[in-house]
This record gives sequence, C-alpha cells and structure tokens, in this order.
Amino acid sequence: METLEMLSEYELERGKPMPSKNHAIVQTNLILALSRVAAELSVLSELTIDFETGPLTPDICIYPQLEIDWIHDEIRMSEVPLLVVEILSPRQYLSDLTEKMELYFAGGVKSGWLVQPSLKSIAIFTPDMDSTVYTAGEMTDPALGITINLDEIFG
Repeated sequence: METLEMLSEYELERGKPMPSKNHAIVQTNLILALSRVAAELSVLSELTIDFETGPLTPDICIYPQLEIDWIHDEIRMSEVPLLVVEILSPRQYLSDLTEKMELYFAGGVKSGWLVQPSLKSIAIFTPDMDSTVYTAGEMTDPALGITINLDEIFG
C-alpha cells in the first residue's frame, strides 16, 4: 500500500490512482461511443456521487437525460446513475474495483462496467455481481439495452 506522501493531490481528492495514457484513451473512446448510442441519456465523466456509504467518483456514469443549469452547478450528485464505468489503472487492484461495484449496486446503480485496458476487455456486472466479459465484437448492456463495438474502444 502506498503512503500518503507518495499519493498525488488527484489521488487523495478522488480516492483512486492517477489515470494513465491508456486509461485516458479508453475513457475518451467510451464517452464518444456511449454518447453516440445513448443520445437520450447523459454520459458524464469523473462526477462524484454521494452514496449512503460515502462519496464515489466513477470514471464514467450514465444518467437519464439531465437538465443543464449553467448558473447553479452541482459539485456532487445525490441522484444515483443508471450505469457506472470503472477503468483499471496500472497502479490499481482489480479487487478494489469489484468492491466499488458492490458499493455502487448497494446504492441503487443498475449496471456496472469494469474495463481492463491491458486485456482489452470489458466486464458487465449486474446487481447480483454476475458478470459477462467481452473481448471482441459487440457487447450489449442488459440493463440499459445499449450496444457498443469493442473495436471503437480498443481498436
């Protein structure tokens, strides 16, 4: 485990490791792909959500279409997203992200994606923590009915 002195301000503030180049590329590709196929939904990145267990900041989250109020911004959301996406960073443990998935589902999230850039894979989790892993072709989220092609993400 890292000492507090070794953690960056980013890591301390968000409670997660600093992302890498591959993490950023995958996150950008996912946001673009999701925005295309989920036009009626709001696709947001790095938004802190207040759950009963405490604040969590997924890499990406999807909400029903949100109203935008440019005057009254929200630093933290109390509304639970439909879907969360966590992307494994090089200095992160897979078990950390599966534990976060359990917290998300306990808070009412309908679907969770766990992305492993080095394996070019996405696991879709359901609230009972069953998962289906995709490494090629198209994948469809059963809770939201959205489909993306993994070539758009890792191609």
